[in-house]
Amino acid sequence: MGAVLVAALGLSLAGCSSTGGKRAEDARKAAAAEGKAAVNSPRWTIAMVTHSGDGDTFWDIVQNGAKQAAVKDNINFLYSHSDEAQQQAQLVDAAVDKKVDGIIVTLAKPDAMKAAVARAVKAGIPVVTVNSGSAESKEFGALTHIGQDETVAGEAVGDELNERGKKKALCVLHEQGNVGHEQRCAGAEDTFDGEMQNLYVDGTSMPDVQSSIEAKLQADPSIDSVVTLGAPYADAAVKAKETAGSKAEVDTFDLNAKVASALKAGTLGFAVDQQPYLQGYQAVDLLWLYKYNSDVLGGGKPVLTGPQIITKDQAAALAEYTERGTR
Repeated sequence: MGAVLVAALGLSLAGCSSTGGKRAEDARKAAAAEGKAAVNSPRWTIAMVTHSGDGDTFWDIVQNGAKQAAVKDNINFLYSHSDEAQQQAQLVDAAVDKKVDGIIVTLAKPDAMKAAVARAVKAGIPVVTVNSGSAESKEFGALTHIGQDETVAGEAVGDELNERGKKKALCVLHEQGNVGHEQRCAGAEDTFDGEMQNLYVDGTSMPDVQSSIEAKLQADPSIDSVVTLGAPYADAAVKAKETAGSKAEVDTFDLNAKVASALKAGTLGFAVDQQPYLQGYQAVDLLWLYKYNSDVLGGGKPVLTGPQIITKDQAAALAEYTERGTR
């Protein structure tokens, strides 16, 4: 009788609507993708606080890496962000008040973050800096920094522009006060044999970004390269180039699916990848290693995740990963 009931139940479930079946399958796939903890260490809580604005796909990729490592390491992962430095500092203070077991933080505006990081360190909470702030990380008391050296990344851009025969480039800064952005443009200027100009735009408004670049290209037709400092701004630069009737090549820092498609299509020349997935993953993993085994990577120096110059051919090879949101 029990076997009959089981069989009947199976038939009943099989007869459910296709929508219900699809939802169940989607849930199964999501659970499989998330996986389960590979360790039996305590369930520590780690907070990541970044300087990201709303809708920045770069930070989606960072979070994808952090969340995957958190699942593996049995970590309760908390994420918060603000592109206003004072608010970002307050979010770090809030994490300290919650007595989290570790904090991951970006130092795009280090002066505004110094006191908050000091409070975390004083409270005995291990801190890892990620993405920005490599120069200040050790001074502020962090275990290590994970990311790219922004000056070195900029220098790589200058070298690539030279190889492409460019003579006059525009470096578009979308967040005033971000020291990493200044370092990128300064590094590019140092190695670029041509002329490099900085253009400051309001990164919170894509129409402003586009119109500012368009006006500059119309005013100076000799500009043959536009370098944006983030993937979302590359598309605005391409549109500005088209409306300005410019022949300038558009290049960008950072990689995502849209940038990869544009590289393959030839509307972008190259991208500088700093592997954001790896930044998020390694930051969580490093804090787990420190809590579990007092391990620290880097020997007191930053753990570099970039830069890597990605061109049309490399973008095609990375398509599988950009489409799933891990590159």
